[in-house]
Amino acid sequence: MMMKAVVNWARALAAVAMLTLCAPVVAAQAPAARPAAGAPAVSLADGYVLGPGDVIEVSLLGRDDYRARVQVQTDGTVQLPFINSIPAANKTVLTLREDIAGRLKTGGFFTAPIVSITVATYASRYVVVLGEVTSPGVVPIDRAYRASEILARVGGVKPSAADVLTVRRAGGEELNLPIERIAVGSASDDPVIEPGDKIFVAQAPTFYIYGQVNAPGTFKVAPGMTLRMALAQGGGLTDRGSEKRVKLFRGGKEVAKPGLNDPVMGGDVLVAGERFF
Repeated sequence: MMMKAVVNWARALAAVAMLTLCAPVVAAQAPAARPAAGAPAVSLADGYVLGPGDVIEVSLLGRDDYRARVQVQTDGTVQLPFINSIPAANKTVLTLREDIAGRLKTGGFFTAPIVSITVATYASRYVVVLGEVTSPGVVPIDRAYRASEILARVGGVKPSAADVLTVRRAGGEELNLPIERIAVGSASDDPVIEPGDKIFVAQAPTFYIYGQVNAPGTFKVAPGMTLRMALAQGGGLTDRGSEKRVKLFRGGKEVAKPGLNDPVMGGDVLVAGERFF
């Protein structure tokens, strides 16, 4: 009897030792736990997608006793009569409407509820517009907007704006869009702006002109602008000015023998000299 107990005890120790040795191997072979999935990419192509901060008004058709004005909480839920907490974030209004109707019906509160949802405040989906636009700031979006529509909502670009608009996607992609193509081009030239995008319009490069010109000052460098065109932008030469005595300074240094057909660059300084009589 004693011998049998010793044998069983030895077998138990062997089993424990085997499990201890195998545990690291099993742990190594088990797949690593996946990180919690982040919020899904939001697109407004199928309608407005609710998110934290949005305020909605929920009612039932023909029932004045069921009305609620609630805000989507930070955990993505809303609190409604009878059904209490229900997920709302990352759902379209249509999807949430169907979910609420289903819960009211399965809970036995109403036989065939017809749910109506109105978004009272759009707060969770927006784009940021900065730079040389009339009204820069945060622009809430309630549907899918194209770049031209967002520009229109901020009052368009200023006269000092560059000719290119930059869109920085939430995922890091960057688009450089010619503003003229956005305005008059096809749909492919005017992409849809998604929530979380940033739009920036830089200041256009400028040149400076003074001396014997009729309108000295600072002006925008137009694409393909030459010294001759810059003189015209400055109102042309005065009666005492001379095309042969135009000096060009670039980067703080004088450019030797500039020609009237030479290109003008941002930061250039032109000095129209006086001709000899």
